Amino acid sequence: MMKETMDEFDQGGSRMAGDTRTVIAGGKRLLKGAADESGEGFAVAPVNFAERFANARAKLADTSRATIAKTREAAAATDAYVHDSPWKAIGVAAAAGILIGVLAARR
Repeated sequence: MMKETMDEFDQGGSRMAGDTRTVIAGGKRLLKGAADESGEGFAVAPVNFAERFANARAKLADTSRATIAKTREAAAATDAYVHDSPWKAIGVAAAAGILIGVLAARR
């Protein structure tokens, strides 16, 4: 379940990066249009940019909602596991703490 959540988070990040690149490219076209064109061409550019920005923002919101939902599911599964096997969870946490302590002491 955790791997699926991480995969979805990575995919969401990739989509957000792509959407951000699209918005930046639209902004560059808008600036170029301001320098190169006048009249109708320039009047349409801000509308196109605003539409792309709104789409990117909506996709970001959707991705954020999905990531939050998956994170909550993972947290609930972890909570259930810790309640079902508290000593295993304590052992894993202690081992992780010892490992981190050993690695930190080496520096």
